[in-house]
Amino acid sequence: MKNPLTLALYQCTPAPLDVPANLRRLETAAEQAAQGGADVLVCPEMFLTGYNISFDAVRQLAQAANGDYAQAVADIARRHAIALLYGYPELGDGGAVFNAAQWISAAGERCLNYRKTHLYGALDKTQFSPGRPTPGWVDLKGWRVGVLICYDVEFPENTRRLALEGAELIAVPTANMPEFDFVSKALVPVRAYENQVYVAYANYVGSEGAVIYGGLSTVAAPDGALLAQAGHEETLVFATLLAPRLAAARLHCSHLTDVKAP
Repeated sequence: MKNPLTLALYQCTPAPLDVPANLRRLETAAEQAAQGGADVLVCPEMFLTGYNISFDAVRQLAQAANGDYAQAVADIARRHAIALLYGYPELGDGGAVFNAAQWISAAGERCLNYRKTHLYGALDKTQFSPGRPTPGWVDLKGWRVGVLICYDVEFPENTRRLALEGAELIAVPTANMPEFDFVSKALVPVRAYENQVYVAYANYVGSEGAVIYGGLSTVAAPDGALLAQAGHEETLVFATLLAPRLAAARLHCSHLTDVKAP
């Protein structure tokens, strides 16, 4: 049986265009999360640079997945012995820029780099190129973890694809607005229930230019229940995942096996 897995979600205000400040904030949050017993800290979408920063700024700040940003995050992960999932603008080989999230292990190893596949609105579409769905998951203490970014989770095909690949937890950095609170309050628990997986959804609070963020960072259980949900303040949200609860949900509901039936 798997050991319990403890998550921390970093619900914070954005600090646009200030990568050094965001790395300092990540250091502090990683230390606090590790002291709280977390195995991984999940940050919001585009955490390192800010999200609503303009096409020119995105291109100026974009880096390769193995660039200086990754090295700095890896150092933080090693110092505090905690895995980190953070958002950043990735510069691809052909010069395209992607809205990306990267998983760094507690040993400082780059384990998974994910590019957002579904771009939302003009803000996303003018700044980034869409990624392509690619298989892949991270092993964390025997748990299989998949990654999506924000709008991706609103398409049931994405969570179902990861669940069918064996994911038991789906971690979702996001930058969501109050008019879409339905996603945190209802859709994330539904995604967890219909796939019998845990879903962790880490959002911003505060504002960034004209964009206001809604908080409500959420961890939903595979039976659809809320394990944890933040309010509208800056905070760390902790939740512990239990293998017996996952097994019980999959025994009670058989969506993942029945979906293959004729």
